[in-house]
Amino acid sequence: MTTPAEASFEAARDRMERRLAERAAAHGHPAPEVAVLGGTDLLRPEDADAARRRARATVHLTAQAVLVGPWGGDGACGTCLAMRWQRLRSRTERDALETGRASTLAGPGLPALPEHAVDAVWALHRHTADAPASATGLPQVSRLDLETLRVQTVPLLAEPLCPTCTSCTPADGASDREGAEQPVLPLVSRPKPAPDRRRLRPADGYELPEAALANPVCGVLGAGTWSDVVSPTTAPVAGSVFMRGYAGLTDVTWSGQANSFRASRSLAFLEGLERYAGTHRRSTAPMLTDSYHNLGAAALDPRECGLYSDRTYREDPMLGPFDPDRPIPWVQGWSLRDQKPVLVPARICYYSAGVAADNFVFECSNGCAIGSCLEEAVLYGLLELVERDAFLLGWYGNAPLPEIDLTASTGPALRAMLDRAALLGYDVHAYDNRIDLAVPVVTALAVRRDGGPGTLAFAASAGFDPEDTIESAVSEILTYIPHLPGQVRERPDELAAMAENFDLVRRLPDHAALFGLPQMARYARSYLEPAAPARPAAELYADWAETCPRGTDLLDDLLFCRDRFTEAGHDVIVVDQTSPEQRRLGLHTVSTLVPGLLPIDFGWTRQRALGLPRLRTALRRAGLRETDLTDEELRLVPHPFP
Repeated sequence: MTTPAEASFEAARDRMERRLAERAAAHGHPAPEVAVLGGTDLLRPEDADAARRRARATVHLTAQAVLVGPWGGDGACGTCLAMRWQRLRSRTERDALETGRASTLAGPGLPALPEHAVDAVWALHRHTADAPASATGLPQVSRLDLETLRVQTVPLLAEPLCPTCTSCTPADGASDREGAEQPVLPLVSRPKPAPDRRRLRPADGYELPEAALANPVCGVLGAGTWSDVVSPTTAPVAGSVFMRGYAGLTDVTWSGQANSFRASRSLAFLEGLERYAGTHRRSTAPMLTDSYHNLGAAALDPRECGLYSDRTYREDPMLGPFDPDRPIPWVQGWSLRDQKPVLVPARICYYSAGVAADNFVFECSNGCAIGSCLEEAVLYGLLELVERDAFLLGWYGNAPLPEIDLTASTGPALRAMLDRAALLGYDVHAYDNRIDLAVPVVTALAVRRDGGPGTLAFAASAGFDPEDTIESAVSEILTYIPHLPGQVRERPDELAAMAENFDLVRRLPDHAALFGLPQMARYARSYLEPAAPARPAAELYADWAETCPRGTDLLDDLLFCRDRFTEAGHDVIVVDQTSPEQRRLGLHTVSTLVPGLLPIDFGWTRQRALGLPRLRTALRRAGLRETDLTDEELRLVPHPFP
């Protein structure tokens, strides 16, 4: 049944189509097809006739503007434009369109379109119809503002979930619709630029279509970027976009934090593309839906990755316990240990998607990484898992972490970062956070000297080069300390209540902000009062210098990491999340899983790490103590990971 809003939009479309047809007939040109945007949910399939019509449309009416295109290139259709346009709408608009709630049309709906506006649309349509291909080869979309008649032209990337476009094909010609996740193996040798360089291309070495990735008409990652030109510590560049997840629309931010805005911009777009692939599956191929009991040995048991406490499942209305007899969606992964395919619950790999049947866990971006090839992406995904596992073992396990003497470093980049922190009133500390896995992990801690709001800020990093890993952890912490005092002052009563009742720690921002309270410093004594004097990094990591792989093949470094996990009794699983857009750009994104490692979760009642055996056994296995940890020895305080 057609709603009043839909009827109004359809009437406006018919009027525009008729008036443009009159002009076309008068000049002997073909008339364009017209579609409307904003009257219905464009992210859901339309009926076949409406879908074909929208795909062919080159004039698109909205409440504030007319979009003309795609033109000047192949590779996208009107439906691609419609879907990308809708994702950039405000939270209110998207919820009205997508949640199925009854809505009332406010005012006349689409504008009346006086003759001069129709003339402008016709002129723009004719200009673009005769325009040559764009310099980038990407199709273009021109936006005519109906109030000012200003024209803005932006490029459009094809939408991989478009149900009607047949041009969503990667560079190698294989259709992304033929299957879901691509097979990971065989992994191949990848020569490194130098023995100590594991990124095969620099962040600014990709020809990213930045204008198509971020623009207010049809940007893949959002409407634009912004730079924090007054930041005293880094040169941040960030963007954001709404993505629909477990709790409705979530504002997903992506950013780069380097010492120049140019470098930060490249890093920001790469992070945005990684999150774009990891939040939702970008394939129209159907997923297998079945129960774990039916799949048996062919599937990963999600219980190996950790579940929440029984209390959480009883009291959290958004969650339900895992039922091995209930059908859930699965995606294809590959075990690097067993060299065979393994099915993985989609809920565990794609962290802003899911269905009601598989609401047994809320995953985040654990182990997701982007790289120039699968091998690079897998390596950095595994390094992230090492980093987060080690941080949680150090925190919840109250591990005695050796402090690194940062004054012994002569690196100018690190010295500059320490000086910037000092200007903000912070002293920075770093700790060797290795537990039972050999790869260097560094936890950094900034301590406000006067003990005021923003008291403590934590960050961590893992990598093969200890000095680079220290710099990475310190650089990460410098992104937080300029804003932490203000975040505490904005919500003092709320944070004070969290300090008294940890169950009130529910969201990702709560964890870091909580430790901005001066009274939370008492829970971090093992960091603030280390058992031994700080030692130079070269001394602490002398054993690593003897075992670190120093070859020129990236695959050897990846297999070194894999072997550390398998020696500890864990499988290593990879799911290829690469989207069609990324494949064309020479990028790959993966989700790496090492079942049994401690995963980062946010919200005190949603801590899977507390129930995993590794939390109690790893310190003994590392030789840091003779017995397993008991529950009484755990630091049962929300982690401060940002």
